[in-house]
Amino acid sequence: MILANPTVIGAARSVLEFPMPAEPSTGTGSSADKTPPAAGNKSRQGRFPLWVAGVAAGLVLAAAYVTIPPLYVERTNDAYVQADTVSVVPKVAGYVTALHVSDNSHFKANELLVEIDPRDFEVAVKSAEANLLSAQAAKVNVLQQLAQQVHVVAAAQATIDSDRAMLQFSQQQLDRYTDLANRQAGTVQNQQQAVSDFGQKKATLEHDLAALAAAQAQTDVLKSQVQQADASIALQEAALAQAKLNLSYTRIYAGSDGSVANRTVQVGNFVQPGQTLFAAVPTQAYVTANFKETQLEHMRVGQRVRIRIDAFPNHPIDGHIDSFQRGTGSNFALLPPENATGNFVKVVQRIPVKIALDGPADALRSISPGMSVEPTVTIATPPAWLRPVLFLLDASPE
Repeated sequence: MILANPTVIGAARSVLEFPMPAEPSTGTGSSADKTPPAAGNKSRQGRFPLWVAGVAAGLVLAAAYVTIPPLYVERTNDAYVQADTVSVVPKVAGYVTALHVSDNSHFKANELLVEIDPRDFEVAVKSAEANLLSAQAAKVNVLQQLAQQVHVVAAAQATIDSDRAMLQFSQQQLDRYTDLANRQAGTVQNQQQAVSDFGQKKATLEHDLAALAAAQAQTDVLKSQVQQADASIALQEAALAQAKLNLSYTRIYAGSDGSVANRTVQVGNFVQPGQTLFAAVPTQAYVTANFKETQLEHMRVGQRVRIRIDAFPNHPIDGHIDSFQRGTGSNFALLPPENATGNFVKVVQRIPVKIALDGPADALRSISPGMSVEPTVTIATPPAWLRPVLFLLDASPE
């Protein structure tokens, strides 16, 4: 047995008892009876065209948003502010005695940033200077010996000339006593003494010739010692220059205007060569925009760019295209794609485009590397009547 719900039974009765539509009247009725239906029909007929017009207007705006901007501008949201950041690192080891910058502070070009304890390097400079003086003194000593050797050679040459004269006289004496002895006018003793004297003079000449050769050879030795002294002086000069260079490395200067970022050094820290002290972010920045390869057809170097910064949307920056990278971003990835293997799915690649920033100066000072931006490149000048439309579509190049 099924129990009926009173609420359901009541609703069914109300449905079954609804009034039936009246039969169309064949007679003439009053004007009051005909007016309401006519007004209702007119209202329904007026709403239908407005709906169609709204849809048509929406389709027109959508088509305009898709088709009109690419004719005059190209834009992307895959763009970021970048700068040629330099890591400040020491070239010598030592304790940091002074730090002239702090977190996020600004500095000018050639401004002193960091000082390292210079005492060890000052001692090295003095030692190198002393070694250089010693090498120079050694050269002077060798030069004096060489000058003295010239006189030794000259004395040996004079001795040889004397020996030759004495040998010649001894030869004459020997010939004279030999002739007398042959004619039995002189004694044999005198002849023998002349022979002995001639032999002595000849031996003396040969000894002095050897001494001359030795003196000349010693001259060559001294000349080579002069060259060695020159090499030693050059070595000590290089050592002194290196010591002075190391001393200059104890003072680190700024290469260009910029600001401090990611500072990790404190006064008193012992730093090593190559250790990063902080990053020097230059004032001059630029934008790297990764445009799709299908957007590059009408883009050229020098075209004007309007850059909207996500952090400061109401302060746009002007710029121009500086250059295009020769290669897609994926081509220089750590693991570049291997399209020649396996299944292939074509993916639109992106090309990094460098955009130089022109101003205004106040806006340039407020941006930092890493910020997200949206550049809009003007590839063609739109007519004046179309600029308001582009502005409404948020695609105006101005």
